[in-house]
Amino acid sequence: MSNSRLVTSEGAAWLASAETYPRSALAHWRTRPTAPAVLPCGSAFDVVSVPAVFGRRMLDRLWDEGPGSGPVAAHRGRMLLFAAPGTAQRLPSLLEWEEWGSAVPSVLCHGTGDAVTVPPLGATADAPAAGPAARLQSRWLVAPGARHPWLPGPEVMLWACVRAARSMASSAVRISIFPRGDQDAKVYDVSRRR
Repeated sequence: MSNSRLVTSEGAAWLASAETYPRSALAHWRTRPTAPAVLPCGSAFDVVSVPAVFGRRMLDRLWDEGPGSGPVAAHRGRMLLFAAPGTAQRLPSLLEWEEWGSAVPSVLCHGTGDAVTVPPLGATADAPAAGPAARLQSRWLVAPGARHPWLPGPEVMLWACVRAARSMASSAVRISIFPRGDQDAKVYDVSRRR
C-alpha cells in the first residue's frame, strides 16, 4: 500500500478545490489543523463509503491485484474511498447490472449534491486527531499527496467490490449442526410400514 499518510500542501489544495472558495478553506485549515472538514462531492471527487471490514478488503484488492487507490479515509466505522467524479452515479447501476448489488454490503455513493466529512489534515492511522477515541472516528489511511491525484473510476470500484465480495464469500465459515450425508447411502421409504 502507498506510504503516503500525511496530507501534503498539494493534497490540501486538491481537497480545497472541492469548495466554492478554496483559499478560504485552506486558510481555515491553517488555523484549525485538527478539525475535520465537510467537503462537497461531485466536482473534484466522489466518495464511495463502505463498512470498514469490506473497505479493507477492497483496498487490499486495489493495491495487491489492481491499480492502487486514490485517497482513502476511515470515518466512524466506514471507509471512504475517493473516486473520480461521476462514480457515485454509475457504480450502483453497475453493481445491479452485474447482479452483485446484494452481495456487496451497504455501499453509499456520494456525488453531486452530497457532502462528506473528511479527517483533519494531520490525522493518520499513526497520529489520530485528538486522543484514543478520535483514532476510531476519523483518520487518513491513504492521504492526498498530489494536486491532481489518480482517482479510480466506476469500473475499477466495481472490480474492487466484486473481488472483495468474492473473497468474503470464499472465506465465510459454513457450519452445520447436521453431519454431511453419505452420498452412497441407500434411502428407503418407511412411511408405508406397519
